[in-house]
Amino acid sequence: MRILMIIGSLRTGSFNRQIAERAMEIIGNRADVSILDYHDIPFMNQDIEYPAPDSIQHVRKDVLDADGIWIFSPEYNYSIPGVLKNLLDWLSRPLVKGDPERRTAMTGKAVTLSGAGGRSGASNARKRLSELLLFMKARQMEGEETSVALTPEEFSSDTVAFSDELLAKLGDQAERFLKFIAE
Repeated sequence: MRILMIIGSLRTGSFNRQIAERAMEIIGNRADVSILDYHDIPFMNQDIEYPAPDSIQHVRKDVLDADGIWIFSPEYNYSIPGVLKNLLDWLSRPLVKGDPERRTAMTGKAVTLSGAGGRSGASNARKRLSELLLFMKARQMEGEETSVALTPEEFSSDTVAFSDELLAKLGDQAERFLKFIAE
């Protein structure tokens, strides 16, 4: 089983990357898990859509090869970070120009969401992502998502404090996602 993690922040030490890396540890050898590198994709532009740039072909291949996608997203101004939205805009486009079925790299893909941010725990971003995933015809796992409301201390230290409660939530989400992918 292959799980691809998409992190909505490109910052090397981002809170969401820290959480994704911990989720990878929790999954362990039960799946082949990797993090999508999409730092070099261009802004979505129909002038360059077909044929897609090499960087877009690369991310599409990674998504297509995955059995499941786990998105970890911060919240920027009550919404999805621009870099993540741009990636999803590319992934929402048909793989083949003129395809009447509009098959994309995300069509039917098993997806789950987590997020770390301010007091809301990135709830607005996750809500917007759910709406977008529905439009993209992905299969989003139902049930509780891991939401991390970062404390002032965590913001100051730039480090997520992994409480037993947070680890249990991540563990539960990982278990449910592995089963969801297998359905």
